[in-house]
Amino acid sequence: MRRRAARVHAPRAAGVLAALLLVAAPLSSPGQFEDARAAMVDEVERTAAEAAAWTGRERLAPAVIAALARVPRHAFVPPPLERFAYLDRPLPIGEGQTISQPYIVALMSDLLDVGPGDRVLEVGTGSGYQAAVLAEMGVAVWSIEIIDALARDAAERLRRLGYAGVTVRAGDGYHGWPEHAPFDGIVVTAAAPHVPQPLVEQLAEGGTLVIPVGPQHGDQRLLAIEKGAGGELTTREVLPVRFVPLTRAR
Repeated sequence: MRRRAARVHAPRAAGVLAALLLVAAPLSSPGQFEDARAAMVDEVERTAAEAAAWTGRERLAPAVIAALARVPRHAFVPPPLERFAYLDRPLPIGEGQTISQPYIVALMSDLLDVGPGDRVLEVGTGSGYQAAVLAEMGVAVWSIEIIDALARDAAERLRRLGYAGVTVRAGDGYHGWPEHAPFDGIVVTAAAPHVPQPLVEQLAEGGTLVIPVGPQHGDQRLLAIEKGAGGELTTREVLPVRFVPLTRAR
């Protein structure tokens, strides 16, 4: 039986807005945002069921779904795109970067298998949305963003929205954040050509590293890498995906 892939959207900024204008009505009130967010969560749950043959997860953890239902995604996109914030697709956020598709954010959060009191390293803060979802799950997040402007904006946005459990800094996430290691989970929100060894070393025993791996314009795979009690690694391919490339410092 042929497995059906999830509806994972490639983040192509060019042409996205024209298409979105045809399918999304303006949102202007808190009630409309809440209704749109509830519809987005329903769509994410449907996509999770459709992708179960790939992911092995027909249902995402209740804590993940609850977090998705609480985070105001419209606050994490540029103001002109607020009315599109609750579509289950990536959106451009400037600097050639995107905010990931909500289903992918939910799936990656689920694969980490973390909860209140756990510590997670995020490589690629972007707008701060993934970090906010994890913070809503009670997780302490250390997040690294290589683009200074995005790091500043995300830090201010998360502070303004009350996510005090997220610490953001600008830097090259390839090397992780050794001062705060080990981490119970590590999530990388851009595609790397290979799994960075510093991240493997900073993953705690029993923890999971979730990372898309592959070339910018080729096949990319979302990997879940678990570190055992003795430091051995178990790698599972979860889903074909398409992410912007992991940027390195020059």
